[in-house]
Amino acid sequence: MEFITGKHLDRRTFLRGMGGSFALPYLDAMVPAGRMSGSVERSNQARTPLIAIEEVHGLAGCNEWGATQHLFAPEIIGKDFEMVPNSALISLEPYQEYLTIVSNTDVRMAEAFTAPEIGGDHFRSSAVFLTQQHPKQTQGSDLFVGTSLDQIHARKYGQDTPLPSMQFTIPSIDQAGGCTYNYSCAYTDSISWASPSEPLPMIRDPRVAFDMLFGAGGTPAERSERRAMRSSILDWISTEVRGINRQLGSEDRARMEQYLDNVREIERRIQMVESHNRSGEEREIPEAPAGVPDSYREHMEIMFDLQVLAIQTDMTRVVTFKTGRDSENRVFPESGSDRPFHPASHHGGREEAILEFNKICQYRVSMLPYLIEKLRTTMDGDANLLDKSVVMFGSPMADANLHNHRRCPLVFLGKGNGVLEGNLHLKAADGTPMANVMLTLMQELGHTDMHSFGDSTGGFMLKSSGRTTTQEIY
Repeated sequence: MEFITGKHLDRRTFLRGMGGSFALPYLDAMVPAGRMSGSVERSNQARTPLIAIEEVHGLAGCNEWGATQHLFAPEIIGKDFEMVPNSALISLEPYQEYLTIVSNTDVRMAEAFTAPEIGGDHFRSSAVFLTQQHPKQTQGSDLFVGTSLDQIHARKYGQDTPLPSMQFTIPSIDQAGGCTYNYSCAYTDSISWASPSEPLPMIRDPRVAFDMLFGAGGTPAERSERRAMRSSILDWISTEVRGINRQLGSEDRARMEQYLDNVREIERRIQMVESHNRSGEEREIPEAPAGVPDSYREHMEIMFDLQVLAIQTDMTRVVTFKTGRDSENRVFPESGSDRPFHPASHHGGREEAILEFNKICQYRVSMLPYLIEKLRTTMDGDANLLDKSVVMFGSPMADANLHNHRRCPLVFLGKGNGVLEGNLHLKAADGTPMANVMLTLMQELGHTDMHSFGDSTGGFMLKSSGRTTTQEIY
């Protein structure tokens, strides 16, 4: 075990066993002696965790008719807004005090700039979401778009964590080769860009993410041995757990027990998925790795569990999550619709078809409460992780039927250590770039030297100030 001797445990205390390495959650024992945890300003309090989640194909409420039905943006601007039952965000209603909706912003950098780019919206949009820059049309290695905001945040606040950032994905990705309309597949497959020419790989397999977080076997041979024994990684560090528990108070021991139970449960679920997928039974996603569940909901929930553990243990403070791939034809029977995702988004402007697409939108958004509840019930010192974090969910596309990038959906969940107040719908003035909102968010998160981002034209007030009308650019 690694301790700072004397007065308190180091925040970077790890438990190490045979090929396993466990970071610990924040404990009272990590507070310097003589201080109360509630009164200590931890060195990373200002370093707000950021989770950025991309949705593809926009939302039905961003269609012209869908907007009149308030399928995305509520009618009320300002505080205490109400969502209609058909709202894509209705599943978030129990968390309205943590919800900030920003409507009517544009992602014009995803639009076609030249004639050869027309029609290629699906194959450049994802690269634009967190960069707010226009991708160079190429299928070669000369990629160029922009550095994504998550990587800007990671450079400032992630360098003293074991993993400066983590990138997750649900759909299959293949950054090699070219996609349609002369765009590299890298533009479609990654939302995180370390530089304008460097897309970051994204993790699809929960087993891979678990092994990254817990060092579950330092070599392939060690990992193979442990899995062959069907033992938990916790069994390999049991001696270290007993040793550290003797140095903890009762509350810390309870936190440790809950944390380790969560780790064991996630590991158990991954093992069950792998066992089922290797059983020889027919799979819904036959090309997926054994650790990837066929169920969309199960896959999302395991990935959310891993993200919360990563933030809880301060293994990383920056997470990006790609929940779909443009033009994918996956069907979501649990949504109540049997239409494939991409064809459903091309609803032709027909009201009945828009509502059918909205069923899928509602279902996909309904994954978020699982993450939000996990953050809300996970304590980090004297506050929960939802109070301390910013979860950004949005799309670089608005009305997928038209490949339109005007009035795109964007919402925030969490309080971000006071950056966001929640229970708020902010409507931007017509023509406002989404980049304005992202610029102000980054400034509020401590990037005070940022004066522009993407195609930003100014700032955007992220708090109410009593507004009940659209917000002008400042």
